[in-house]
Amino acid sequence: MRVLTLATEIDVLARFGRALADPIRCRLLLALRQAPAHPSDLADQLGISRTRLSNHLACLRDCGLVVAVPVGRRIRYELADPRLGHALDDLRTAVVAVETDRTCPDTDEKGCC
Repeated sequence: MRVLTLATEIDVLARFGRALADPIRCRLLLALRQAPAHPSDLADQLGISRTRLSNHLACLRDCGLVVAVPVGRRIRYELADPRLGHALDDLRTAVVAVETDRTCPDTDEKGCC
């Protein structure tokens, strides 16, 4: 039996940041924000292989942002907490000041996003 623990505020932010660092995981979180879904449906919706989707779902589970819910013989994924959907909405609509001629300190590419 696994015991769940509450993460610290800093740990929660770091996990959220790790999850959002990949565009596919962002798309996956936004899809699950709309409604819970089965992996095959998510793979089709995102246009990626099931293997690749599985790796991203594992990351999101490890970050504590999604949970796997058994439904009969299948697994359905959903956001771990409904408030994550609200957080995603807030992040999507936040105004970000970006200088297009600057590089992101964590990457060699122009503009980190």
